[in-house]
Amino acid sequence: MTSFHRVLHRARRPLAAILLATAGLGLGMPTQAAGTPDDAVSATGSYLAGRFAQHQDDWKAAAVYMSQALQADPQDLSLLRRTFLLKLGEGQYDPALALAGKLLDQDSDPQLAISLLAADHLVKNRLDQAEATTARMPKDGMGRFIAPLMQAWLAAARGQTDRALDALQPLSEASGFTALHDLHAALILDIAGRADQAAARYAKVVEKDAPLRVVHLAGNFLERTGKTAEARALYGTFQSDNPDSLLIEPALKSVGSGKPPGRIIGDARQGMAEALFDLGSALHHEGAEETALLFGRIALYLRPDLGLTQLMIGDIQASRDHHADAIATYGALREDPVLGWPARMRIADSLARLDRNDEAIALLTELSAQRPERTDAVIRLGDLYRVARKHEEAVKAYSTALQRIGTPQERHWPLLYARAMAEDKLNRWAEAEADLKAALALKPDEAILLNYLGYSWIDRGLNLDKAKAMVERAVELRPRDGYIIDSLGWALYRLGDYEGAVVKLERAVELKPGDPTINDHLGDAYWRVGRRNEARFQWTRALRNADEDTQKDQIQAKLDKGLPETKAAAAGEAPAK
Repeated sequence: MTSFHRVLHRARRPLAAILLATAGLGLGMPTQAAGTPDDAVSATGSYLAGRFAQHQDDWKAAAVYMSQALQADPQDLSLLRRTFLLKLGEGQYDPALALAGKLLDQDSDPQLAISLLAADHLVKNRLDQAEATTARMPKDGMGRFIAPLMQAWLAAARGQTDRALDALQPLSEASGFTALHDLHAALILDIAGRADQAAARYAKVVEKDAPLRVVHLAGNFLERTGKTAEARALYGTFQSDNPDSLLIEPALKSVGSGKPPGRIIGDARQGMAEALFDLGSALHHEGAEETALLFGRIALYLRPDLGLTQLMIGDIQASRDHHADAIATYGALREDPVLGWPARMRIADSLARLDRNDEAIALLTELSAQRPERTDAVIRLGDLYRVARKHEEAVKAYSTALQRIGTPQERHWPLLYARAMAEDKLNRWAEAEADLKAALALKPDEAILLNYLGYSWIDRGLNLDKAKAMVERAVELRPRDGYIIDSLGWALYRLGDYEGAVVKLERAVELKPGDPTINDHLGDAYWRVGRRNEARFQWTRALRNADEDTQKDQIQAKLDKGLPETKAAAAGEAPAK
């Protein structure tokens, strides 16, 4: 799979690494203060308020305050750049365009300003101005990748296909950009009616493990050129490789229906939008969210109905905890035949993050009933109940999902694990143990499962030697996981090796210093080796961080009376996990 495929599909290098290395936003401190001591009190206040809002990741407020500061000192280049980026990030295109025009002759790093202005010229069919603006793109940084794409699509807008392909050529020579080159060459050739050449390019980008967007574009071409069997095979392969995804279902259902699909990319404006989305998507998957958002905004300016860009922007908003904004962005996709389902699932997630749990539960319940053959909505419903400590409802939801699955496969082990956790909280250990064993049968070397079952046995004084071996294996698999090292330390404690327990539990506390259970365990081990003051210190830390009354009562009892002087190793004396 090529680098371009990887970053679109699941975040890989080197393409995104190259983009990240060259994607400076120019959001640093301004080079000079806004105004003078005599006339800039309010401007300084606006600037500071804008900086604070931006630090709080509130771009809406930051854009307002920075605009006010800029009015007081319109020649400040840093303020100008910052305000432009904030306006663009919020999708405020008219003021962003006005600021981009001012930046064009001043900014030493004007890639985004040029991209927006060129896009605006293309939208308004001003091709001469669009080409002249794009010609000013810097030859280094991200300009090396933006310019070939924009110049190619501007040539395509004039019907100059060969010139467009020549403009794309530098991408074919850049490490990690071959697939991006081939995809856009295919789209340009497709629009030009050069089907044979387009087919050869599409074939290259779907050779192995192609991402959904590429599958849609190539499959759409195959259908339009009468190759329905090949299109069906392409869609079917994607579905086989991604069995839980329903995003290819509409294409699979319609292929061969006798009604040819329309073009996904029908003109140069849509092609340029696709190119900017591709760059933004690559950055997004590598965590460069701000830059990805800016490219996404320009792509939407060119093509407001580009659903994948809307989904990406919603994801960025959600990752920044702007869940109300994310809900509005996802809401525009509710009826989309391809993206409607994931958009509504994401709405439910954002509702839950806003503590609007009743609305989230209602939406997930609706989705679960709408598609009774699917499990994603009902599993998410179970997760929501479990986090809310409604464990009975969680078990019911997980059980519904397992009934729908029938015979669980290896990939279903997290579902059994989740149900086991809920059953454990309901003190239904026999059921929880059975689910954990079933999950381990599917995934024998999963550290989380080995640790949970091993720890649970240890804490109950059951199967201690076997449990210790399971936890030791979990530590081998995840040697820096404080919770798993705690389990091993606790196994040693329960087997009477208190000195060995201290060593492991001290390491666990180093890795997870605030966890009350780990601190409680270390206190017990210290007490057993005679380090009584240190034991009380650890119990005090555990009491301060404990979040359940039962655990607090047990810890307080130890602070008051200590541990019994003699106790069988396996009898069980610590609070349950």
